[in-house]
Amino acid sequence: MDDRKARFEAVYAASYEPILGYVLRRCSSPDDAADVVADVFTVAWRRLDDVPSGDAARLWLYGVARRVLARHWEKETRRRKRTTTLHPELRDEIAAATDEFVDTSAIAQAFAALSEGDRELLRLVAWEGLGHTEIAAVLGCSTGTVRVRLHRARRRLSRRLHSAGFDAAPLTANGGR
Repeated sequence: MDDRKARFEAVYAASYEPILGYVLRRCSSPDDAADVVADVFTVAWRRLDDVPSGDAARLWLYGVARRVLARHWEKETRRRKRTTTLHPELRDEIAAATDEFVDTSAIAQAFAALSEGDRELLRLVAWEGLGHTEIAAVLGCSTGTVRVRLHRARRRLSRRLHSAGFDAAPLTANGGR
């Protein structure tokens, strides 16, 4: 038990901050982020034998965090639907509160117009600083698949930005237009 506890503590100490940052950038509140991070490390504890060693543990935890976040957002969406159905007067308040935090810049609109898959790939590169091999480990696919998907996501974002009047050539390196 002591070895198991020590291994978990080492994984936790090495991965907590990157996982917290990953989750905070994807949650609407710090409280939600805290719950998601707790769930991620609960999974890590339960499946400690499946957690790879070294830096691969962080990538494995990103994959867990993606799945926990997906469940969180499904639950949150259902909860909001129930709340607005049960309390029509809250609908306007929720809409007003949400509108306060909407970034209406052309860049944010171009990014928001992308599919969730494209946005996640671009976030993993820009926010988490991951390379192709690391993203492949997080998403559970091949490095080649990541290269193709990322290239296409960058092209789609570039086209949207170009339509909004931005020169997005730096986004599509290696002739990706």
